[in-house]
Order: sequence, then C-alpha cells, then structure tokens
Amino acid sequence: MTKPVCLLHFADAHIDIANYGRHDPDTALPIRVVDFLNALDQIVETAVSQPVDLVIFAGDAYKDRNPQPTFQREWGRRIKRLSEAGIPTVLLVGNHDMSPASGRAHTLHEFSTLGVPHIHVADTIRLLGPDELGAPVQIITVPWVSRSRMLTREETAGKSLDDVLTMLEGRVTDAILQLLEDADPTLPLILTAHASVQGAKYGSERAVMLGHELVLSGRIVNDKRLDYVALGHIHKRQYLNAKGSHPPIVYPGSIEKIDFGEVHETKGFVLADVSKGQTDWAFVDLKTRRFIDIKVDDLDADTFMEDVMRQLPEPDKVAGAICRVQLSYPRDWEPLLDDHAVMERFQEALSVQIQKHRLAEKRARLGDTAAVETLMPVQLLDTYWQTIGLEAEETAVMQALAQEVLETMNDE
Repeated sequence: MTKPVCLLHFADAHIDIANYGRHDPDTALPIRVVDFLNALDQIVETAVSQPVDLVIFAGDAYKDRNPQPTFQREWGRRIKRLSEAGIPTVLLVGNHDMSPASGRAHTLHEFSTLGVPHIHVADTIRLLGPDELGAPVQIITVPWVSRSRMLTREETAGKSLDDVLTMLEGRVTDAILQLLEDADPTLPLILTAHASVQGAKYGSERAVMLGHELVLSGRIVNDKRLDYVALGHIHKRQYLNAKGSHPPIVYPGSIEKIDFGEVHETKGFVLADVSKGQTDWAFVDLKTRRFIDIKVDDLDADTFMEDVMRQLPEPDKVAGAICRVQLSYPRDWEPLLDDHAVMERFQEALSVQIQKHRLAEKRARLGDTAAVETLMPVQLLDTYWQTIGLEAEETAVMQALAQEVLETMNDE
C-alpha cells in the first residue's frame, strides 16, 4: 500500500475582518486583523513543520472582493511561505473572492498571473492531476459557482429562481460526474468545493441566504470514488456523514470567530491522511481570541446595580476578550443603570458592548385585539421584535428570513 498523502485543509480565512477592538501599535493593523493573521500563521506553521504533502484552502481569503493592498500583502506573505517550503497548495476561489461581473479578476488572481511555484489557483471546475500537483493525488476543484458564469441570459430568461437554481445544479453535477469518470481510479481523489451541501448546518453568517444559491447534492459528495471532501463557505465546523463513513465530508469552519453568533464554536483546521479507499482525519483547534457573552437577569429594583455587578466577572477574567453584556430589565428601571460602572468592570477587555433588553410596555405596544387581528404575519413579527428590544440590524435579518419562510409556505 502506498504512503498516505498528508493533507491540511482550512477555509474561510476572511483575514481583513476588523470588527471590535482597536489598532495594534506594533503593526498599525486593526487588532482583530492581527487575530486572523495569527490564526493563519498557526496553520502555515503546522503545514511547514509537520510537514504536510498538500494544503487545500477552500475559499474566502478576504471579507469582500476588494481587499486593501495591506491585507493582500499579509495574505501573500503567508502563501509565499508555503510556496518556499515546496508544499503544493490549492487556493479555491470563494464567493467573497470573486467579482460578480464576468471577466473581472478575483482576489487570488495574482498567484496564477505571477506563476508562484507550487501555488495552484482553482477558479474553474476542473481536475488537478498528480503531474500538475507534484503529489500522488487528484483534486476536483469546484470554486464558487455564480449563475452568470455557468448560464447564459437566454437560458435563464423568464425562468423562476427555483428553475434557474435547478438548471445550475444540474450543470455543476454533470461537470463533476464527468471529472469523476476521468479520474485515475488507482490514485486518491479529493473533491474541494466552496458551496453549501445538503444536510449542512448553517452558522449565524448564513441566516438569510437559504434558497438563493447552489446546493451540492448528497449524491455527489458521498460518491465512493472520492476519498475526502474538503469544503468551505459555511463557518460552522462540521462533519456531514456518519462516523467511519467514506469519504469524510468536512467543513473545517472559519479560522477565527467573527461575531457573537459563534461564541460557543471552536475554530481550527483539518489534518488528514488520505489513501485510496481509506482516510484518517481530525480537527485541529486554533488558539483564537476569546468571546465572552454574559446574560444578566434576575434583578430587583431595590438592589439593581448590586445585582448587576454581582453577575459580572472580575476584570482579570475578561482580560483581552471581546465581551457582550446582555441586560434584561423593565424600561422603567433605566435610570437605575450605571453604564460607567459596568464598563469599568471590563477595562481589561479588548472590547465590550452593553445590549439592553427593555421589557416594559409589551401589551401597550401591541394595542387592542381588534387592531392586532388586522396585522399581517410579517407586521406582527416586526411588532414582536420591537417589544423584546431587538436591535435594528438584527430585526432586519429576522424579518428577511421570516419573509422567506412565509413565501415558501405560501408556495406549498
């Protein structure tokens, strides 16, 4: 039996996300960008020190398709290190890397334009073979698939979104099946895709995208000719098939927490030993910035601030962390809250936000029963979000998702 190919698989780096915090005095970069780069450094160091035979990055280097040159420089430094170590590295193009306009360059184009050794930019559905990779393995690459790149205007004219997505999924499925036929059956075969897959659990960043993009079928990713499926696009770490099943179908998740929707998630990457018909793999955790979410309730008007402060952690427990304090109390108690005292408790934290859920006047806001009965479901939901004190941005997301669900129910 031939020696397994040691694979490192990671995805969704989004290295230029800079929410929360301030700038780092040493690098002049936002501290949160430094966090993402530190996570990327851990991944590259693992690849070089192990050493691994192959690296697959499954898409989304940046937060959008127009990264600042400074962030491109930092990403390039890390990829250059993999190149100098002679490690074949596949950079899959994700939706955040790609311009929607046909013919425009994507954010990873520079590596193929300059012909950087050992770096393979995957921006089309194709089969990379062992001669091209310099390793005894084959990779089917499926970058982010947009309708404009796969279907002509004439093909989509007058068709519903569902019909267009069905056409798109059929076109992509046919292309992958043909590549499965073309692959050498004696060599390990990997599929890497930046896409949603049937059965995947969506993280907070995916709340309003359901039903608006291509979804790879379980039939494709479970094909027994494959030996590993390296996925990107969904930030929640997950393994999609039964334990011990072949091939492993894996989302490693993003490399750093982006917001409080990911507060309980562990970030990392995958190391796998890939052989024909047998793959052993494991998640590897990264050291990332702590997110701490504190919910303060069970308050009494007479001892309000004492109750609040008792439920907050001591300053040394939140040092360097990104924190959120969720306070729930009747609106009439607002004058009792000392925001400054709360902020002082978190002076050692990198960032803290106070989120106030004011609970008063729910019935008054809803109005009389007759008025309520005249409201449409979406209007009722909008009223409900207001009564629980949901922020405007969160309300917009929830309303969009509710509208989508209600439209689906109406169609059915």
